[in-house]
Amino acid sequence: MLESTETMMNPGIEELLDRAGSKFALVAVASRRARGINTYYSQLGAALSHGVVPPQVTSTAHKPLSIAFEEIAADKIVGVGGATGNPIPEELLPSEPEEGSDQVASEGVETPEQD
Repeated sequence: MLESTETMMNPGIEELLDRAGSKFALVAVASRRARGINTYYSQLGAALSHGVVPPQVTSTAHKPLSIAFEEIAADKIVGVGGATGNPIPEELLPSEPEEGSDQVASEGVETPEQD
């Protein structure tokens, strides 16, 4: 007859851990998103031109980390790679260097002669 106890944290840590997969992944995703939210608010919307995404949930919270946790709980933010177990999308992976690009870069470069 254990009942869930009310905590000050909403959403609960158990719900967030289920979504993130591990404590490390939760901290990494939430802190990165909180920094983005903080940047957005500090530039008062001008950050949109720099690729900073505004908050994705309607929240009464004022702290960026609380807003980030609410976004994770609402499945608006999903971590990829590393401890999350989610694959990294192809468009985020670095492109492979083309063959022959090393030769082009080294052409015209003189090497010192050795005696």
